[in-house]
This record gives sequence, C-alpha cells and structure tokens, in this order.
Amino acid sequence: MRRFANGGAKRVVGLLQKSLSSSSSLASSSSFSSSIMERTPITVDTINPKVIKCEYAVRGEIVTHAQRLQQELKTNPKSLPFDEILYCNIGNPQSLGQQPITFFREVLALCDHPCLLEKDETHGLFSSDAIARAWQILDQIPGRATGAYSHSQGIKGLRDAIAEGIAARDGFPCNSDDIFLTDGASPAVPYYLDEASGWGLEVSELKQQIEDARSKGITVRALVVINPGNPTGQVLAEQNQREVVDFCKNEGLVLLADEVYQENIYVDDKKFISFKKVSRSMGYGEEDIALVSFQSVSKGYYGECGKRGGYMEVTGFSASVREQIYKVASVNLCSNISGQILASLVMNPPKVFPFASAFFVPTFATQQFNKVGSQVGDESFDSYSAEKDGILSSLARRAKMLEDAFNCLEGVTCNKAEGAMYLFPRILLPQKAMEAADAAKTAPDAFYARRLLEATGIVVVPGSGFGQVPGTWHFRCTILPQEDKIPTVVSRLTEFHKAFMAEFRD
Repeated sequence: MRRFANGGAKRVVGLLQKSLSSSSSLASSSSFSSSIMERTPITVDTINPKVIKCEYAVRGEIVTHAQRLQQELKTNPKSLPFDEILYCNIGNPQSLGQQPITFFREVLALCDHPCLLEKDETHGLFSSDAIARAWQILDQIPGRATGAYSHSQGIKGLRDAIAEGIAARDGFPCNSDDIFLTDGASPAVPYYLDEASGWGLEVSELKQQIEDARSKGITVRALVVINPGNPTGQVLAEQNQREVVDFCKNEGLVLLADEVYQENIYVDDKKFISFKKVSRSMGYGEEDIALVSFQSVSKGYYGECGKRGGYMEVTGFSASVREQIYKVASVNLCSNISGQILASLVMNPPKVFPFASAFFVPTFATQQFNKVGSQVGDESFDSYSAEKDGILSSLARRAKMLEDAFNCLEGVTCNKAEGAMYLFPRILLPQKAMEAADAAKTAPDAFYARRLLEATGIVVVPGSGFGQVPGTWHFRCTILPQEDKIPTVVSRLTEFHKAFMAEFRD
C-alpha cells in the first residue's frame, strides 16, 4: 500500500512561496475577488500544484463532513438518525477513551513540575519508581528544564535509555548516537500486497516493479515496509523479512522500517521481530545494508498521539551522509521534550528481574526494587503490566468482533487482523452503486463511506486513499472504539449495509 506523509508548516510555506510568479497577472470574475487578489499574493492559482493535488484521506473529505455533522448534533441533538459520531478513521486511541499508562504519566508530571519532588506528600501520591525515574531523567536534562530546547538529536541520556531498550529487544548492540528523537514517525513506485494470501509481500513482484521503474528512468532509492501493517493489519513472517532484507541489500536500497505497531500483535503464531534484528541475525552489518527503523509513542498500548514522540535509528550510512541527516534534524531545533521522555519510557518501562541477577540490571532501570518471591522489580510493575495486558487483550477481542462482523456482510471479505490497529475489508459494490458514485464524481468506496457516515455516524477511510489494486474497493476501519461500543458499531454497520445493498441491487 502507498503511504503519504505531510510536512511541517515551514515546508508548506516554502512550497507556497516557490509557486508564486511575480510576472503573472491575476484575473477574477468579480470586483470582490479582484480586490482580495490584490491584497493577497497567494491564491489557488498560484499555489504549487502539488499542494492542490495533495490528499490525506485519513483526515480528508469524509472526516471534514463528520465534523460538520458533529457540530450539527451539538446544535440540534435530534436532527440526525444517530446520537454520536464514531471515529473509526484514525489510530488515535485516547480520543476514543483509552486511558494512558499510569507510570508514564506520573513520570511526565514529575518531570514537568519538578518542585513536586521536594514535597513530602508526593510520596503518598506517586509510586516510588516513578519518583526515582523522574529524578534520573531530570538529571539528564540541562537545567532540569523540560521547556528548553535540547540537542537536535534529542537528550543524550534519553537516547542512551532507548538504545538500551533496543539492545534488550533485539539481542544486538545499539549505539545511542544512531538514535534521532522525533516528533512522532510520520512520488512513489506503487506496490500492492497480495490480499488473497493475507496481504502477503512477494519479493518477485517487488523485483518486477523495480525493473519497470528503472526502465522508465526512475531511480528507486528506498523501500518502505510497515510491519505490522497499516492499513492491512498483517504481520510479516520472519522468512518474509529475510527476503526483504536480501532484496534491499542486492538492489542497493535503503530499508525504511516503520515499526510503530510493534506492540500490537493479536495472534499466537506471529510475533514482532525488528528488521534490525533480522538483518544482524543474517550476518549483515552496517557495511552491508542501510536501515532506518522508526518507533512512535502514538501507537502500541500507550496511544500517546498528542505527545508527539518517537525516534528513528539510523544505521549503515557514511559519516558524511549522517552529517546531512543531523543538519536536517537541526533545522527543527529539537523534538518536544515530553515526547522524548515518553519514548525513553516506552523502551524502558517498569521491569522485574530474577533475584539472583538483581545486581545486573540495565543502567537506566530504577534502582529501588521490591522483592516479589524469587524476583525483584519496580513498584509499578504489577499495575503497569495489568494496564498494558488489559489494553492489548481488549484490542484483540475488538479486532476479532469486527473481523467476524465484516465477514458476515453481503459482498464483504476481511482478512484476519494479526496486528496494528486496523481492518481493511474489501467490498464488492453493485453496478448501480458504482454508477451512482460516478454521477457523484467520487470513488465508489468514498461514496460508500459517505453514505455510511450520513446514515450511522461511523467514520471510516476509503481504501482509495491508501492505494489498492485497480478495480477493487476497500475501507479502513480502526479497532479503537472502546469494547462496549463495538456492538453499536456492528449493529449500525450491519443495518446500513443491508439497506445500501438493497437500494443498489442490480
């Protein structure tokens, strides 16, 4: 599936400025618009055409319409055939009721307001390991000021913590100098996954796409792999990952591994393995393959989208190229400090250790342990584990309920949700519906999604916003509404779909 990303405000302004033509004369159809043009040098006629053509379906026309309907419900609660908008369009867990992880928020609160650490009553309100971790983190921050700029790659001590977490996860060393802390993790040669084989990735097809592109004079420099997948929810098998690594090595491609859903695995026969671990276990070092791995605090069981935290681990690049990467990072000064702290916590959460190895714990782990049977661990470990397991097990149940519901609908097929936060069902639309969509000058799946929204208040993303095999139609639906809301989603969707198919039946 194709992936789209939006840049920062400065980049957009730059595109707008570059598109201006000082020699062009602006025409208008009315004196009012003419006067506006005289005062404003930027119009839709002078904006860079790439800006006009840019689309981001996840927050596109369907979502804009949903927001209008939400405002209408607020103004007149009885005006629509539903009483709330159910946003199933974007991976934004906390907006749909998911609670943040207590330990993470305790540490953030203490770091943002360090005077709390000096108060006696704090020990009755916060766990001892959260207090200890906050002190450790603040000691790494110049001036203990979370409101100050940091090093452009991120605070060194936090990068050290993340590197330790990566090394523990993969079983291979990680250099904190390879870590760039970021504000989240957000023209291509199209490649379509094989839906019939559970969204499989066929390297032979990748090879064909590369050869076709090169025959047209296109230089392909990198391969982006999202694992677990978005919008499809598949988890790559290790053998498939090995094939991808070999492919990138042999073709001289940078492997960009989007691994932000690494905690979201819902099947027993699959597990997350990082592409770095795969490549290193194959005997490939930095001199063999260029790899950039991405992680974010927005997904997983944490869902801290608004905190905008994440990192990229950059390996296999020359010193001169790394200097250029650092220069680009420096343009934005630094990522936000709360996001940096969260990224370090995500990769180094509360832990327990066998009692015999208590003196060989990671250097960034909290040094105040509780003895529990034959183990010692952080005070927050039990509550942290309960919160994490509760969220992930609930997501697995939600995924299964929605998967089963989709597969019960006429003309709809949906592959198993192995991971991530989404399902991507395929829908066979009647010819009359296709003709109605054509008359409305919209894609058939967008037509279906808009009708679904207007009848039920459920917001999904048309598959045409992601790229799909020509002639097929899909929509992406998150599994994020709270578990007690899923029956409502299922019943509304089922009722709508029956009515829609009856209305447009050939």
